[in-house]
Amino acid sequence: MKKLLSFVLAVAVATTLVIGLAGCAPTKEPITIGISQIVEHPALDAVRKGFIDYLNENGYKEGVNVTYDVNIAQGDMSTAKLIADKLVGLNPNLILTIATPTSQVMIEATEDIPILFSAVTDPVVAGLVTSLDGGGKNVSGTTDLSPVDRQFDLIKEIVPEIKKLGFIYNAGEANSLTSLKQAKEEAKRLGFEIVEATASNSGEVLSAAERLVGKVDAIHIPTDNTVVSAFEAVTKVCYDNGIPLFAADVDSVPRGAVAAIAIDYYRLGRQTGRMAIEILEGKDPGSMPTESLEDLLLYVNPGAAEKIGVELPKDVVDRADKIIE
Repeated sequence: MKKLLSFVLAVAVATTLVIGLAGCAPTKEPITIGISQIVEHPALDAVRKGFIDYLNENGYKEGVNVTYDVNIAQGDMSTAKLIADKLVGLNPNLILTIATPTSQVMIEATEDIPILFSAVTDPVVAGLVTSLDGGGKNVSGTTDLSPVDRQFDLIKEIVPEIKKLGFIYNAGEANSLTSLKQAKEEAKRLGFEIVEATASNSGEVLSAAERLVGKVDAIHIPTDNTVVSAFEAVTKVCYDNGIPLFAADVDSVPRGAVAAIAIDYYRLGRQTGRMAIEILEGKDPGSMPTESLEDLLLYVNPGAAEKIGVELPKDVVDRADKIIE
């Protein structure tokens, strides 16, 4: 009887161990994902976080069966090229590129490793894909193409007397040139003029903003990584001179913009994460269309409006998705 009891206990313990080990086992095979991001700022950081969160929630656990090799170029293209070479040498299962410049460098570095881009305004003009319907040999991704028409309608609603709108951008960024073209078209439709100011690096953003003082009725910052990374410099100039400041991404509203209507970059990252899982499970990235977010968010910052001396219409505040306190 004792021998039988011992045997039953041994089987029970063994069964418990097997079940426990099975519960701890990774649901997916171990993989490596390389990430190349042009610069750190809230919008691009949100893309990266959304991407990793989505994978974590869907069987690809960081530190368990996924290793991320995260690299930030800090706005330097030489560094971005070094990162591209490093990641190709690492030969990860997939590479995520965040923003246009890092995406352009990466597709030049490999035609074999699957690449997903995100936060790219115009992937066709940037040379990443031949068509938004597909056409990148090993490339696909998500676009953050701004709804410039609705952004400028918002500016006109808040500053109805506007005649000249400042537009600060890096002429070396392909996405910004696309945004500038759209801006000029929409400004013409609404009856005001675009006044350009360029900055080739983040250190030049302050002087670019200062050149617009006395020449514009408001300033709009597109999804330009160089300028957004130094957004506080523009905020200071606008606060000091009473110039309404608008952004093309909602993450810049807490940093001093009066308002923005734009996509949610965290959700864009999650959407890119879904595409990554499809690729990791066998889908050909070259056959996948570039995706975009349809839903937009409206953020307003009454405190920034008060400092600048502009009144936010009640209707704008009432329909805002988020009011920055």
